[in-house]
Amino acid sequence: MNLNNKGDKETADVSRREFLKELAVIPAAIVIGIGASRAGALGFVGPAYLPPTPACLPAQTGGDDDDVTPRQTAGPFYTPNSPLRTSLIEPGISGTKIILTGVVLTTQGKPVANALVDFWHANENGEYDNRGFKLRGHQFTDAEGKYRLETIVPGAYPGRTRHFHVRVQAPNQGILTTQLYFPDEPRNKSDRLFNPALLMKVKNAGEQKAASFDFILKLA
Repeated sequence: MNLNNKGDKETADVSRREFLKELAVIPAAIVIGIGASRAGALGFVGPAYLPPTPACLPAQTGGDDDDVTPRQTAGPFYTPNSPLRTSLIEPGISGTKIILTGVVLTTQGKPVANALVDFWHANENGEYDNRGFKLRGHQFTDAEGKYRLETIVPGAYPGRTRHFHVRVQAPNQGILTTQLYFPDEPRNKSDRLFNPALLMKVKNAGEQKAASFDFILKLA
């Protein structure tokens, strides 16, 4: 037996055990950010540490606006070519004002600049504008992946809880079609499309509301 090889193996085993102990106390983001090279040297390949934002595709049965054929995955209330704007409030729009902010990130926590973020939703009475572009608009994230939307709290309607529709697309990537939900809504439990992973953080800010949600995209 080669004693030098044995010593090398024991040293490697100790280093591996020490590294695993460090992983147990260091936050995942830090491990991936500054410990990736050491992990690679020891033979570890770390998975993405941010789970992608779930898609919320329309149902195929039922009786609401999201019941569509497979081609119409965004719902029949989606209208393409919405205006480029960060505020959906215009003359004739009434309701409780809400400011929604957030960041578009990759699963590795990197901001996605110039990502398309396209919003549409019902008015305070739960009605959609299917003839024009009221409460519809798209924007692009800034260099830090940030977006900001000024709009109103949508109304609920039969079969659905309050929600925002949104399509998010990183440059030259696929489209994420999803919906954002409000916390503490009575209809959340009965809405078959509701997903708690898509809940916004919402708080009162004087006479209006402030909400936040970060989109996580798994890029090809």
